[in-house]
Amino acid sequence: MKSVIQRVSSASVTIDSKIVAKIQDGLLVLLGIEDADNQEDIDWLTSKIVNLRIFGDENEVMNLSVKDIDGEIIVVSQFTLHALTKKGNRPSYIKAAKPEIAIPLYENFTRQLEMEMGKKVQTGVFGADMKVALLNDGPVTILIDSKNKE
Repeated sequence: MKSVIQRVSSASVTIDSKIVAKIQDGLLVLLGIEDADNQEDIDWLTSKIVNLRIFGDENEVMNLSVKDIDGEIIVVSQFTLHALTKKGNRPSYIKAAKPEIAIPLYENFTRQLEMEMGKKVQTGVFGADMKVALLNDGPVTILIDSKNKE
């Protein structure tokens, strides 16, 4: 699983001119799933995201997690994170999981985040044409790949 985690002051997902998810202080997580992903990837990545210390403490030092600040999370499926760009100018998405594999993993990922956060996690709609708006705070943007745990 590949993810782009952005610390946000606000974020929202709109589909067909209707807001389907909206948060204030927290994280926008773009999630790319590949065929080789499994529950181990979900467990590792959700724990990493929930405990990632990227929010400022009383001294403005990044020392607090989204859970520590009682922040919110939006998860958006993003198959393009698995784009292969080595050959030519048109990306290949052959590594991205097909919906029959990706949807159950995406749903499990979201449920696991909710369990670890102890509250509802907002989501986009898998496979929909979404408009994602965000106010990146910092800016802080972190890339995490569950296949590269170094």
